[in-house]
Amino acid sequence: MGGDSAPGPIVEGAVAAARALRTSVRLVGPLGIIEIELSKYPDRERLGVVIVDAPEVVGMNEPPTTALRRKPGASITVAVQQVADGHASAVVSAGSTGATVMAARTGLGLIAGVERPALAAIIPTTQRPAILLDVGANAECRPAHLVQFGVMGAVFAQIALGLERPRVGLLSIGEEACKGNDLTRAAHQLLTSAPVHFVGNVEARDVYAGVADVIVCDGFTGNVALKISESMVDMIATLAGSALTAEVSRRLDAAEYGGALLLGVNGIVIVGHGRSSATAVENAVGMAHRFSVGRLVERLERGIASIPVSAT
Repeated sequence: MGGDSAPGPIVEGAVAAARALRTSVRLVGPLGIIEIELSKYPDRERLGVVIVDAPEVVGMNEPPTTALRRKPGASITVAVQQVADGHASAVVSAGSTGATVMAARTGLGLIAGVERPALAAIIPTTQRPAILLDVGANAECRPAHLVQFGVMGAVFAQIALGLERPRVGLLSIGEEACKGNDLTRAAHQLLTSAPVHFVGNVEARDVYAGVADVIVCDGFTGNVALKISESMVDMIATLAGSALTAEVSRRLDAAEYGGALLLGVNGIVIVGHGRSSATAVENAVGMAHRFSVGRLVERLERGIASIPVSAT
């Protein structure tokens, strides 16, 4: 039920993913509403698409803490519990980001050693895709949190981007180690001894230049950067019109990647955009499937355990 146009695009994308991946998909939400939408697909039973009834829904404008407390049967809570109970391998949601993060932390817990989860988004660059995190899970961070983000982002890049030794950069206002605020200066020092290939600070103008494969920042900064980028893409598409080639459109389209991965929780959680199309949902489910098969959580556990005490 998450997303601006739910449940139509959500169901369509889920069914498409079930067909492409040959894996079962569980649609969590009010039974009657989902059943009406799912009835459009006569091959649902053969595909293994089932409905898990969740009578309540968290609205996009509801305060997450209050909504989750007042709605124990909320679809995001029930979906997370499906993973916690072993009935599903991952959660995909295009609903409230705050509610999804909170439900995941409560229902799945954090990986041992992780202090804060981080939302990691795949972004295009002039060279190859890169990962930006955190893009919205934590408005305020400590230096040690950014180190953990760097380690988790590197593991994510190895699986999602197929990179053996991802380059990790720290988003700041200058390339020099002394530039930035207290947070970035302290994080820079800690990252130099972290178990990652740290390439130093990355200025905002270089985010899309391909100078780093993983770019680390606090959630407030990352969310602002991501949304400015999205608006810029919309502006370019509007101004360029038909002159915008299919290849450029594909590289800039957020639907190409499906959603942001919530790193650090003890399970796989993909958070899609509220405007997610059926294609975006299908790709998000595909991401979730790939990370499950790639045993992402286990690899993140090993990565976090490798951080030296001096960097925490």
